Amino acid sequence: MRRTVLFFLMLAALPGAAMASPRDALGIFDGWGAFRESAQGASAPRCFAIAAPAATIGRPTAKPYASIGYWPKSRIRGQFYVRLSKARSAQRELRLTVGSRRFILTGNGVHGWASDARMDAAIVAAMRSAPSMSVESSTPTGGAIADTYRLRGAATAIDAAALGCAKQG
Repeated sequence: MRRTVLFFLMLAALPGAAMASPRDALGIFDGWGAFRESAQGASAPRCFAIAAPAATIGRPTAKPYASIGYWPKSRIRGQFYVRLSKARSAQRELRLTVGSRRFILTGNGVHGWASDARMDAAIVAAMRSAPSMSVESSTPTGGAIADTYRLRGAATAIDAAALGCAKQG
């Protein structure tokens, strides 16, 4: 039952969920799902490992999630992205903590991502061995933003997403 609910939650949270793109589940691994999406007219699919946070502080104003994306046509592999539970202040940094590693992300509003491919790779490597990660910042009114993710199943979901698009690029 939990996996079915998780599947539909992940499906709704995926970027472009409102579009009529065919989407295949590659697998559900504990709190993480892996999906392949084929956009209409696109010659190559996109693949994602994605999860909703296990905990957030306060009431979310957006549907938060973290994902690792693969877009073979664009030569993107292992790109980290996070959608926050609330919009952050442009004057506040966006911190990602994965186990004992800390990263300062780039982004705006509810969006956050690594500053470059090297940081993407370091985040994914840290995710493979850490039990959890959290994303923290502040809202424009000074409220706290803290979204915490369990990482059990993340490595398997990331691998499934990578394999789901491996022969496409």
